[in-house]
Amino acid sequence: MKYHITAFFLGYLLDLLLGDPYWLFHPIRLIGHLILSLEKKLHLTEKQKNKKTELRHGIYLVVIVLIFTVGVTMAILLVAYSIHPYAGVFVESIMTYQILAVKCLKVESMKVYQALKTEGIEKARQTVSMIVGRDTQVLDEEGVAKAAIETVAENTSDGVIAPMLYTAVGGPVLGFFYKAVNTMDSMVGYKNETYLYFGRAAAKLDDIVNYLPARISAYLMITAAFLGGKQFDGKAAYQIYQRDHGNHASPNSAQTESVCAGALGLQLAGDASYFGKVVKKPYIGDAIRKVEYEDIRRINKLMYLSAWLCEIICLGIMIAVMVFLEGK
Repeated sequence: MKYHITAFFLGYLLDLLLGDPYWLFHPIRLIGHLILSLEKKLHLTEKQKNKKTELRHGIYLVVIVLIFTVGVTMAILLVAYSIHPYAGVFVESIMTYQILAVKCLKVESMKVYQALKTEGIEKARQTVSMIVGRDTQVLDEEGVAKAAIETVAENTSDGVIAPMLYTAVGGPVLGFFYKAVNTMDSMVGYKNETYLYFGRAAAKLDDIVNYLPARISAYLMITAAFLGGKQFDGKAAYQIYQRDHGNHASPNSAQTESVCAGALGLQLAGDASYFGKVVKKPYIGDAIRKVEYEDIRRINKLMYLSAWLCEIICLGIMIAVMVFLEGK
């Protein structure tokens, strides 16, 4: 277990230092390619479509992707550890690094910050379109900043805390299992005519695997708000979370977003345009003040504090379990 603990910590440090270099191959891209190829084979044409078949083929997609992901990850780790424990730690550290997205989330959102600060609204709209799914050409400066803030808040759970928790419990095998579910949901888990039934299994499974991590993430972020200094309001973070954590169609998405809104004194969410169609959404938080681009820096600080809290807690529990097992 000591090798797993070492790799878990080293992988986290690598993520903080390196982020996601675009020139380096990333296994999530391989999972994405597998999903695309399977979708072409399993997704029916309009003439062939019916609800039951679409649902069944969507389940096939989920099962195949997860078997492939878990199988390949286990095989690589077994080979690495059979060569030498240090080789295993090295490979497991790299895998853990690839599962986490702390620095990547900060880097991408800070591109939006920099565009708003120095490059103008058109560049800011183009930059934020790389990290959100909504139509960005209609957004003003406040709308662009709000979109980036919401993305960091939501992905504090999806991209940081949840994969960290799964990796702590089951190593890269469970970590990549989670990332595969998350990737499938982001690619086919839409409630539209194309994916309503085919993507349902992926979407529902994503809701299930994120249910507990989203709530843990919210409480970690509330704690971070109390620890983060005067720029955050820990009390309001908790109050708005209690009131607004259900203000979203997804059972998980508003958990950390509501904490963020309270901690920063902002009103987030509300109606948004997707593919030219306005989608009605409830607001999250109170408009105590206007959203500004400096809030992107603030939410990143809150995300980093939450990540460190989670890492320290996970390491503490893992070390305690190792000591307990060795003492038996």
